[in-house]
Amino acid sequence: MSAECSSYLNADKVLVSGFSCPRAGGDARAVFCCGFQDVKYCCDDPHSFFPYEHSYMWWLSVGALVGLSIAAVVLLAFIITVCVLCYLFINTKPRSKLDTGLSLQMA
Repeated sequence: MSAECSSYLNADKVLVSGFSCPRAGGDARAVFCCGFQDVKYCCDDPHSFFPYEHSYMWWLSVGALVGLSIAAVVLLAFIITVCVLCYLFINTKPRSKLDTGLSLQMA
């Protein structure tokens, strides 16, 4: 079994000629053409080809980092708010019991 990787333009816009998988001197199990539109290689997973440019992964990573950073800031603000509210609740309680004005007497 073998696969053909068609020619493509890499990220530097240089034409890379097509090749067959597995490549000579490579892994014999790498019979599938994998990668992206601008980076192709032989691998052993038939579902590892993405019809996008390789650079789109960079933007996904940046988006994930921004999203995680925002989530971390929101979580930190929530934790600080809860700590401050607990501190205020504990320290603003009256130190002595309130006088209800009623004295309890044994009958």
